[in-house]
Amino acid sequence: MGRSAQIKVDAGQRRVMPFERLAASDSSPPMVNALDAIRSDPLARRFEIGEILFAQFSCGPDSVGIWTQTDYLMHVISGTASWKAPTGAGSARAHETVFFKKGAYVLPEHFADDPCVQLYFIPDGFVRHIITQLAADIPQARAPVAATDRVIRVSSDIALSAFFDAMVVYFAADEDPPEALLKLKLQELLTGILLSRRNPALAAHFQSVAACDVPPLAAIMEANCHYNLPLLTYAQMCHRSLSSFKRDFRMHYGTSPGKWLLERRLQRSMSLLQMTRMSVTEIMLECGFEDLSHFSKAFKEKFGQPPSLCRGADYVKRPWTTAR
Repeated sequence: MGRSAQIKVDAGQRRVMPFERLAASDSSPPMVNALDAIRSDPLARRFEIGEILFAQFSCGPDSVGIWTQTDYLMHVISGTASWKAPTGAGSARAHETVFFKKGAYVLPEHFADDPCVQLYFIPDGFVRHIITQLAADIPQARAPVAATDRVIRVSSDIALSAFFDAMVVYFAADEDPPEALLKLKLQELLTGILLSRRNPALAAHFQSVAACDVPPLAAIMEANCHYNLPLLTYAQMCHRSLSSFKRDFRMHYGTSPGKWLLERRLQRSMSLLQMTRMSVTEIMLECGFEDLSHFSKAFKEKFGQPPSLCRGADYVKRPWTTAR
């Protein structure tokens, strides 16, 4: 079990928070593996049992992008935690809980007090194990799971409140709780969600996870294609080796991941050019490009004109054309 030492900080000395130490001054926030960042941070209080990770820490003020190959719950202890996903932005206040599906998210810059959060990373294998045990007791009627819903707000009840109250005590204690007890607490948490009718969307998602040996490749790619991530990261989010990822991707889409990603990013950049007032540079970064000259060249090859000429009512009325 991994546990970081609690470090005393002199008054007035600013702590470097998890993820923040990896943030850069570039206008495009870096994308970091959240699990690796937490594991390497000496200030994050954490319990780790194999692939299961519980952590409590304060978020730094700088914008940073995170990705994970594991679903996780975020419970806010104090302050307000914010995030940005392709489907929109959101926030959660103290005592609120949110579930994030595996993938990438951006934590925007904030200027208020640093929020303190607890994260509970829940491996797919653990979910399958619990659902197998509870198969006969889980209610059948469930809300449909939309692939585009990457974030699910969690409704609190007695069982959830008791879990988070107990974890606050464990995180504050000098000694780590036994691993068996932590596994039991996580099992208790999932059992409460699956058997209660207060969180039908989350319960349905857990059941969909249990029904597949690996995450659906298309759902992961459609939700995360606009982030500037290497193919290996996409493969990890899909729980596949790089070679298996490329093979399965071509079988599903009929093309290579690189060509598909470029096409999707260019299409989104055209949409943003026509529908928003964002600058060309902002759109370039929003769509997963890093270099303006490369973006402009690829855009012109695709649409026949540079990005700067693709704004305005006249161009909006014309169908998109491909120069090639």
